[in-house]
Amino acid sequence: MSLSHRFSTPPRRGRTPAKPGTTTNHVQSLRRGLSILECLAKAEGGLTLTDVAHRAELAPSTTHRLLATLERMRYVYQAGDLGRWYIGLQAFTVGSSFLASRDFIAQSHPYMRRLMEQSGETANLGILDGTEAVFVDQVQCREMMRTIVKLGSRVPLHASGVGKAIFASLPDEQIDAILKVKGLPRITENTITSPETMWASVRVIRQRGWSFDDEEHAVATRCVAAPIYDEHAETLGAISLAGPSSRLPDSRIKQLGPLVAHTAEELTKRLGGRWPHPF
Repeated sequence: MSLSHRFSTPPRRGRTPAKPGTTTNHVQSLRRGLSILECLAKAEGGLTLTDVAHRAELAPSTTHRLLATLERMRYVYQAGDLGRWYIGLQAFTVGSSFLASRDFIAQSHPYMRRLMEQSGETANLGILDGTEAVFVDQVQCREMMRTIVKLGSRVPLHASGVGKAIFASLPDEQIDAILKVKGLPRITENTITSPETMWASVRVIRQRGWSFDDEEHAVATRCVAAPIYDEHAETLGAISLAGPSSRLPDSRIKQLGPLVAHTAEELTKRLGGRWPHPF
């Protein structure tokens, strides 16, 4: 009897050896399930099974099986005459835990509220995610006409107040890489679509410390924003004020821009961060 045979460990009872490819299948199913959640998260008004399958690039049978599993776990639910699928409560719970874990979001909120009180306009907080900015907090103003964004919604870096503030705070090589990947797609008539104009805008933002969105992302909406930094002078996100253009003429923008920049610098210090000089 060989030593290898004498000291080999017999298989435990009740445990079935994993079939070849099982782990790969599980990873693939997980990836597909998360892809479905992402599709539903981006859709307003829910999606039909056919729509989900098309957007996730999956077969309808596979999509239905994964949706059924996610439904049992309360990550999605089905409603309406057309049987549309929506993001469920459990997905919201998981997403909310991210906001709770990012301490700077909680610490930013009082500064946002103060900014709203001082300006009378809605204050927003956004962070960088890949090549876009994502809104993670908001303090709405008390005006009847006000700018409201859905938390978790995304905006382009080149055509929004929060996005442009974050954009200008990035290293030149990172900005250049994003421009090569995303380009400068037109969203409104005021959207900057020329690289030369965008680089000129970046230089202005860096010099004065705040960005200005002049109806570049949404018609009749103006916004000013400034970046927030960590202890390495790297961008955590940006804080902004947004409102209807009728309440934000050029003279008002010139007042609110420095106010937002001052608040962002205060918040940076409160978080133990360091504002780069010059920005």
